[in-house]
Parts: sequence; C-alpha cells; structure tokens
Amino acid sequence: MTKRDRLNADDIAAGLTDLPGWSLAEDGLSIEKTYRFKSFVEAFGFMSQSALAAEKLDHHPEWFNVYNRVDVKLTTHTAKGVTALDLTLAARMEAAASPARP
Repeated sequence: MTKRDRLNADDIAAGLTDLPGWSLAEDGLSIEKTYRFKSFVEAFGFMSQSALAAEKLDHHPEWFNVYNRVDVKLTTHTAKGVTALDLTLAARMEAAASPARP
C-alpha cells in the first residue's frame, strides 16, 4: 500500500484519533476541520506554513479563510477518498497551528 492508496473506514478512524478536531466529512471521501485563531495574521501564518508543508508533500488542501477562521478539507482526488497522505498533511497542519492557538 502506498501513501496515495485509499484507506478503509477503520484505518481512517485510527488515523483521526491522533488528530484532535478532525473528522470524516459527511460524504465519507474527505477529512475536515475548522481552525480559529486570534487574528487574521495568525490565520494567514498558519496557511503559509501549511502551504509549505503541502508543497513538500505535493498534496494540496481545499481550504477557505475568513478573518480568523480557516476551514480545511483534505482528500486525494486520484484515490477518490482519504489516503495516508491526507492524514500526514493534517498532522503537519496541526503542528503549524499549535503555536498560534489561543
């Protein structure tokens, strides 16, 4: 199995246990989380750090930002679902968010 192979429900659930606040989306094909920061600058800093991590992984998030909120959805389109790559990027996003959390 490679990092880009679709995970089954049990593997996704196991992977999410180490990712607080992340959940499987209603469609079952992606994982998602909403981050809230103290300011737009902190939210943008998080997005910048996450963008660098995403680029290194060659795996890019679907995200939406308004002021201090960043909504993130991760899926691997070629696998038509969640892969280990999504869980890896989510973990790197958690690390990027940690210093900025209120």
